Amino acid sequence: MLNKELEKFDLACTYLRNDQNIAAHNLFMSLAQKEMKNYNFKAGLYLILASACKVKQGKDQKKELLEAADFYVKLAKKDPQTANYAYRCAAKCHLKVGQYEEAMKMFEQAKKYILKPAEEKRTIVAVDDSPAILMRVTSFLQYLGYDNIKTASDGKGALDIITELIKSGQNPIVLLDMDLPDITGDVVATKLLESKPSLSIILITADEKTAPRVRKTIGIGSAAFVQKPFTINELKNALDTAKLSEIR
Repeated sequence: MLNKELEKFDLACTYLRNDQNIAAHNLFMSLAQKEMKNYNFKAGLYLILASACKVKQGKDQKKELLEAADFYVKLAKKDPQTANYAYRCAAKCHLKVGQYEEAMKMFEQAKKYILKPAEEKRTIVAVDDSPAILMRVTSFLQYLGYDNIKTASDGKGALDIITELIKSGQNPIVLLDMDLPDITGDVVATKLLESKPSLSIILITADEKTAPRVRKTIGIGSAAFVQKPFTINELKNALDTAKLSEIR
């Protein structure tokens, strides 16, 4: 997402926190319409946030949630690889508006697209100081077939976990936020790559790929880059890129 769009998203969230619900709703809807044209999962998130604005206004959220459900179904039909996740998202939207039969239909559709487990049961270490981001990453990874997932909320914790994994002979993939409260992500990446140059590190940041610290961290050996907010497809592509980079 471009900086301008990130600014709009941040502004909409600020409106929502400050109970400027009409302004927040309009901005989330604007973001959703743009992402729907690109068949991007983020559109569903924006529609759900728009529905939350309606609730705070004391209005019915049904229209936005059903629009999100319909969009998720379109995504499911477009891409079988993410159909399981998309149908489950649609089911949750139907549940929120009390359409239990429709929700069950969506869950039944999701069962037809059970993802195969990841070929390699690699440990994934997700590092971010936002509990919401860690929950999102963990959910995405589970849908992609990964079940050995560790999390850290700061740089020191990440270094401790990853160092222990390396000492035990494991070869984890690291999802690393750049903005950590104690040690910045570029410093964490440098320390890890000094101890294990072949370690796969995927940067997760709101920065542009051209930002100096991102370019620097990619230059010292980071395998891939994901910009916040990201979709399950973008995370999958980054994991695939990281694995390909290990083939020498």
